[in-house]
Amino acid sequence: MEWMLMIVLGTLAAPAADDIPFYEDKLQVMTFQDAQGALHPVKSVEDWQVRRRHVLQNMLRVMGPLPARDVLPPLDVEVLETADTPKYVRRKILLTAEADDRLPAYLLIPKGLTERTAGIVCLHQTVAIGKDETVGLGVTTNRQYAMELAERGYVTIAPDYPNFGDYKIDVYARGYASATAKGIGNHMRCVDLLQSLAEVDPDRIGAIGHSLGGHNTLFVGTFDERIKVMVTSCGFNSFAKYYGGDLTGWSHAGYMPRIAELFDKDPKKMPFDFTEVLAVLAPRAVFINAPNQDANFEVSGVKDCVRAAAPVYALFGAPENLVAVYPDCGHDFPPEIREQAYAFIARHLGGASPK
Repeated sequence: MEWMLMIVLGTLAAPAADDIPFYEDKLQVMTFQDAQGALHPVKSVEDWQVRRRHVLQNMLRVMGPLPARDVLPPLDVEVLETADTPKYVRRKILLTAEADDRLPAYLLIPKGLTERTAGIVCLHQTVAIGKDETVGLGVTTNRQYAMELAERGYVTIAPDYPNFGDYKIDVYARGYASATAKGIGNHMRCVDLLQSLAEVDPDRIGAIGHSLGGHNTLFVGTFDERIKVMVTSCGFNSFAKYYGGDLTGWSHAGYMPRIAELFDKDPKKMPFDFTEVLAVLAPRAVFINAPNQDANFEVSGVKDCVRAAAPVYALFGAPENLVAVYPDCGHDFPPEIREQAYAFIARHLGGASPK
């Protein structure tokens, strides 16, 4: 909880690189280094918290600092457009992400709620229209989860990622080391907004995303423990199996340039891997859609991550909270898998209650 408090109340920056342990074998997450650099097996939750702290520090070495949370201005939500549908009201909004930065998003409020419901942050894939696709305004099928969850009685918010949709911003001119860090900060502000709404139970928050949104779901969940359930579709695999270990796709300005600048796009030099990202989410609930024919994220690399993280979930006595499915399709989020994901959300966040 002390670690999370640092994140919520202020800027979270990694210590100097020399002070952060480097773990060569990131498939083996059930170990931790002591202050002298000796490696020990994780035998307790207390042991695991040491390794978890090191994972978060190493992620920040790559992403750079997250936005300061203790100096944020009010959300100051502005409604730009309102659309009425049979089951929900869709509002196109702007909210204050940080000083002099207005984040475009859609907010979907179900009709006929009889009590507070869960709120879900819905993150889009790599698509020019950004948030529009998740609310059913795009042409690609199987991406409209913000709309479908609102139809099921959840309040959903769908923001644009930097330089998608209506959101044009130079994150590096603002001092960020990565678009990833800026995305995490923005997505945490979406949680702030959900928790402020009379329709939302602030203790029932989830996140869902496909592809770009799939890994951004894990990234924001890593640094924001208010998010209790995560659904990640086609969002990751181990770095060693991402295009045969070529991390060029992770190192451009839309992600984390330090992967090239400091770590030579080499998985062996990377301070963290998705084996560890999954593990640090334990014991919270994670549903993974990893198709067998995904050309972006080769499936055996996903299975490596699940296998590595499973002992941590077992350590917390919550092995059932880590679920992975492997449909026989390409880089997609098919209807039957979305139905499984929505059932998973309902199981962990409770069902919604529209009239």
